[in-house]
Amino acid sequence: MIDPNLLRNNLEQVVANLGMRGVKVDIEKLRHLEEQRKEFQVKTQSLQNRRNTLSKEIGQAKAKKNEQEATLLLEQVEKVAIDLDVIEKEFEKIHEELTQYLATLPNLLHESVPMGKDETANVEVRKWGSPKQFDFPVKDHVDLTADNNHIDFEAATKMSGSRFVVLKGEVAKLHRALAQFMLTVHTQDHGYQEMYVPYLVEEQALYGTGQLPNLYDDLFHIKGDRKLALIPTAEVSLTNLVRDSILASTELPLKFVSHSPCFRSEAGSYGKDTKGMIRQHQFDKVELVQIVTPENSYAALEELTRHAETILQRLELPYRVLALCSGDIGFAAAKTYDLEVWLPSQQKYREISSCSNTESFQARRLQARFRPTSNAKPELVHTLNGSGLAVGRTLIAVLENYQDKDGNVHVPQALYPFMGDTKIIRLIK
Repeated sequence: MIDPNLLRNNLEQVVANLGMRGVKVDIEKLRHLEEQRKEFQVKTQSLQNRRNTLSKEIGQAKAKKNEQEATLLLEQVEKVAIDLDVIEKEFEKIHEELTQYLATLPNLLHESVPMGKDETANVEVRKWGSPKQFDFPVKDHVDLTADNNHIDFEAATKMSGSRFVVLKGEVAKLHRALAQFMLTVHTQDHGYQEMYVPYLVEEQALYGTGQLPNLYDDLFHIKGDRKLALIPTAEVSLTNLVRDSILASTELPLKFVSHSPCFRSEAGSYGKDTKGMIRQHQFDKVELVQIVTPENSYAALEELTRHAETILQRLELPYRVLALCSGDIGFAAAKTYDLEVWLPSQQKYREISSCSNTESFQARRLQARFRPTSNAKPELVHTLNGSGLAVGRTLIAVLENYQDKDGNVHVPQALYPFMGDTKIIRLIK
């Protein structure tokens, strides 16, 4: 959530920043609610002060054994209490309405974010590796695995409908190996703590990381006695680990990694990437989360992005890094880098990771704080997240980039320790 003090003191600056995203702020509504909030806050404080003064006077009257004066003062206190109850309820109502409106506003953009209306304005930051030149017709991951049905969409459709998949045999083994490889690199080489987290979370957890209220339709909600939803990413569970907490500065940075399934309804994406595994309702991801002090958060963003890149480099998969423009960046992010891996069948780069700094936007919702020094006032932490990587899309990239003319897939050397004796996946009967 945006800092309310910025909205009160620098409203024009906030409106201009959000305008870069194409977001229009209802200025009149915001000002009206803020004026009402101030009015009821002043009335509340005035009545509270009046009640406290009368309470002291009652004590003084009783000390003088003036019961008549004490009784009259007590009647005034009771009247003030009635008025205060009415005002407090009105104040809470206005405060809740203001909070609900602020919850619909995305994060402010960092000054380095490029301007643009959509993904065509994203800026390429760097490339790594060169796409392989094949001397035979390249197959996509669907056609490549069709002969032995190693990727079985029909079986998944029978039990779950479209946009689900069943992986079989050595392709399933490769999928598992990729996740294990990612976890090993991030824990052993990059210093992340591996976590196993819930896949079902309450609405408050989703509100804390910014999925609610705006992305309600993109979630799978569970019917039952409790309002639970399946996580769209382990970012939700990992970031909520610091909710309602005050950390010591010596505890930071915190670096978490988790392998989990992710569940997304993909509302509004029908007709996009309908062939294959690019866009699924259920997919696996290795998620990276860092909790840091504000002064270190942009250095942490560069570090986290490099950690995700390391996976692609060790798998020797060509990729590029993009800085997302103002019109393409996510709701909670102040700045985002996308990693896009080369897919030979499409002759283009496709997204495989997003790495974002949300600054204090999530932390304010979560009330995640730290003390700079032992006696200092708590401050909000900064939270960052990124895919390190999306396992299914990495699987696609390996299958397509490591295929040969006979329809086999050669396992990347980095995966040898995780694939047993399998170095070649033979996909043709």
